[in-house]
Amino acid sequence: MEDLKKTAEVLNDLIKINNDRIAGYEKAIAELPVADVDLKALFSSLIEQSERLKAELQQHISGWQNKVEDQTTTSGKIYRVWMDIKQTFSMDDRKAVLESCEYGEDAAQKAYREAEREEGISTPARALIANQKTQLLASHDHIKQGSLLETCLKRHR
Repeated sequence: MEDLKKTAEVLNDLIKINNDRIAGYEKAIAELPVADVDLKALFSSLIEQSERLKAELQQHISGWQNKVEDQTTTSGKIYRVWMDIKQTFSMDDRKAVLESCEYGEDAAQKAYREAEREEGISTPARALIANQKTQLLASHDHIKQGSLLETCLKRHR
């Protein structure tokens, strides 16, 4: 039974990370100018991705009678505060939002790497974590590519 308890603990932590990700992208959407329709669409798709990942995690542990988390993590709250500060002092809002989101994606990757390394979790849970980490890495790379593009465009203006 300890195996299931440890697995549920790790998966609940990843649910919190996805809650943070959703809240971070909702905040980014709210702070973007109306003209940034492309970023709003991207961030909406990333919210949907996190909702889907969260549902997979919840489904995996739902049969075990463990509490499913709706909270965000302390590190996620720190991420959103950092995003507020960065946004306040930035001259290029679009670039700052992308950089903040990349920072959040880095945090998600770190959480998933740590979850993969946890001992005592079930094999199916480990496979689920690896699959979700790969999906999130693609999103991270997409955000990073947008951030780099914004940097290049800014240099050529």
